[in-house]
Amino acid sequence: MIMIRFLLGTIAALLVAPLAGSAIDKPNILFVLFDDMGYGEPTSYRPDSLFKTPNIDRMAREGMRFTDAHSSAANCTPTRYGFLTGRYPHRIGQFGVLNTYSPPLISEDRLTVASFLKQDGYATACIGKWHLGMNWNKPKSKGKNKAKLAIGDKMTGGPNAVGFGYFYGFTHARNIGTIIEQDTVVKEVEPVENQPLMIAKAIDFLKQRSKKDEPFFLYFPMCPPHSPVVPAPRYVGKGGNASKGAYDDWVYQGDDMLGQLLDTLKSTGLAENTLVLVSADNGAAGREYPPLREHKASIYEGGHREPFLARWPGKIKAGTTSDQIVSITDIFATCAELLGRSLPPNAGEDSVSFLPCLYGRQNGPFREASVQQNGKKSLAIRRGKWKLIVHADAKRELYDLDSDVGETSNLIETQPEVADDLARLLQSYLDNGRSTPGEPQPLEYRISLDRQEYTSGMKSKKRKKKQKKATQNTE
Repeated sequence: MIMIRFLLGTIAALLVAPLAGSAIDKPNILFVLFDDMGYGEPTSYRPDSLFKTPNIDRMAREGMRFTDAHSSAANCTPTRYGFLTGRYPHRIGQFGVLNTYSPPLISEDRLTVASFLKQDGYATACIGKWHLGMNWNKPKSKGKNKAKLAIGDKMTGGPNAVGFGYFYGFTHARNIGTIIEQDTVVKEVEPVENQPLMIAKAIDFLKQRSKKDEPFFLYFPMCPPHSPVVPAPRYVGKGGNASKGAYDDWVYQGDDMLGQLLDTLKSTGLAENTLVLVSADNGAAGREYPPLREHKASIYEGGHREPFLARWPGKIKAGTTSDQIVSITDIFATCAELLGRSLPPNAGEDSVSFLPCLYGRQNGPFREASVQQNGKKSLAIRRGKWKLIVHADAKRELYDLDSDVGETSNLIETQPEVADDLARLLQSYLDNGRSTPGEPQPLEYRISLDRQEYTSGMKSKKRKKKQKKATQNTE
């Protein structure tokens, strides 16, 4: 009887072992997104920076630093759509930012990186700023009598609806005092209290995951350095001498939150099996960092070229640098390749895996070209050293970024063939509903560069010669 029990126990263990092993083999994924961080703020990207960013610099020492990485847009909401869906935001006509009562931007039937990973057994969580719309259980109001969210108010269509098993955060920076857990407003706090709450909840999530066998995906979109600039008391006066006021301390607080997450991964034993990605949603608001031209909201490099770092002990060689042209939309396909899976034709249409880059095995460009946008409906396509900008008023600019990263010499007149070739490529991306190989996808929003026509659904309207000036929202 003892021998039979032993044999049965052994067989059961053998049957269970592969399942446990497969969970352990799947890497955890942590994506930390700074808000409005300029390319030139971390000292690992600009050695003479006066900001203190020891943990971003730690990521550079312990992993890979990308020098030519980009957000999908020069403003907040569109970039977050691009990250989660692996799809350029202009495909749904999204150029501006949302407010507290904006409806959900991502349809529940669209696959996101979160729902994709959840289907593969990942525990998924979003802790921080959402800014992709929600449906609230109260009527939208306007003007001075605009209703405010209150404790107990409920919503649908938020993070839980698109793949996140857990959400703790806030709608957007202008509503930073209203804290939401899952689908319910749970408390009202002073703005200075928000980020300490977010990092505490994220650390708790990591500690809880260390006790589980299933892998996790944690998306941590923080507020710094976006306004309101409200550093917690422990950071006041400690941020450096880069500018006047508390902005330096706010940047430092954001960097410290990254450090707390890295330290927690180490103390819980999760670090070795966790891929950490760090980037930002767009350039700094009103702050230009030469040699890049302009800042947030701009179609020039200062608006969308971002710090982008990756760390995975034993997999990514420490202290390495990559000049590959990477987009935040590429995270989706990278996660898919990480799991050995392919994306369906109607998902991640603008996402290309950069996993070979992380492993140091990529020879030559890993993607054909990359597209960015700004809130004024300007589009830019980047292939190799060339960058073509097509403004909403049909004006075009061409730059050789290898010799002119500051975009000071417009070559549109001297290199017309290059410009035309890039314009044709961009139009093909617009017409096919995708920039990756695969079957063309239905168009939700059509853009014709030559005729300057935009089509939403089945209706088309020619653009006015004089467009209304796009609102420079601080989001």
